Amino acid sequence: MSIHWEILGKRGEDNALLVTVDTGQSQGHLLFDCGEGCLSGVRISTIQSIEHLFFSHFHMDHVSGFDTFFRHNYNRPDGNVNVWGPPGTIEVMSHRFRGFSWNLHHNQSGEWLVHEISENALAKSRFLTREAFATGEALPTQPRSEDKPDLNADTYALKGILLPHGNIPSVGYHLKEKDKQNINPAALQELNLRPGVWLQALTDTSQSDESPITVDERECVLGDLRKKLLETRPGESLAYLTDFRVTPGTPEWNELVEWLQGTGTLVCECQYRNADRVLAERNAHMTTGLVGQLAREAGVKRLILQHLSRRYEEAEWDEMLLEVRREFPRASLLSN
Repeated sequence: MSIHWEILGKRGEDNALLVTVDTGQSQGHLLFDCGEGCLSGVRISTIQSIEHLFFSHFHMDHVSGFDTFFRHNYNRPDGNVNVWGPPGTIEVMSHRFRGFSWNLHHNQSGEWLVHEISENALAKSRFLTREAFATGEALPTQPRSEDKPDLNADTYALKGILLPHGNIPSVGYHLKEKDKQNINPAALQELNLRPGVWLQALTDTSQSDESPITVDERECVLGDLRKKLLETRPGESLAYLTDFRVTPGTPEWNELVEWLQGTGTLVCECQYRNADRVLAERNAHMTTGLVGQLAREAGVKRLILQHLSRRYEEAEWDEMLLEVRREFPRASLLSN
């Protein structure tokens, strides 16, 4: 199982992040933001398999490609579509859904669940295609806590954090695979057990440790075999941060550093050079030095820079990378 990612869009243009969580037996597709043209090179079958769309915020350059996503998924027949975002997401998406004149919606499949992340609660509403998305049905609001993910899927968990972006919040997202459990072949050999279909029971969470199992004509207890044969490895992790401004030494900075601690891959905005600090502060964005410092203090394994400002020439983007690397050497730019 592993996390594969691809930054959509070119340098200096709208960007989005397409993530695939691959278990080896199935794939789950997630999309973070949806700027203009970002889906133009993505296969329709992939767009139609995206299970969750996560918006950081609703500035135009992060949502202008949504109509493409909506057109291919408005009446998805094989499960609901999930949209996530900051406070106000339910209202914004309601207007987006109703921004069309509907005529062929009757008896159409299609169920959309819109999730709204606030500081202490997670609100949710359901919209149905057959109703022309006329009204959203409010579903029970769930409390949020530090030790509980906002999305707990079978193979991964996801948590959001609200970051300051001028007078609005921008949601950062952290995705982590569940810990991986693999058969230890050396332990299998040491116990003189032959491989077979019985090994599937070891990683089948639906079977309790107390369950009996027959292996090579021997009666065993599943929990005992799990202790001897299974080895656990932590899953991969990825964080997505864009359009925010935090300052070193502040509570917001310290909270974000702790939240990112040990992340495998950080995909982060890099809007301004260090020399343009005043502009960065005015527009509530990070500078190259701050992005590198954040990655270093959080101990991430690698940093990918995206959402580069078009105010700079291509050669300056390479210089921005060098500025980041003074703080964090394991940084790279999105491919152009």
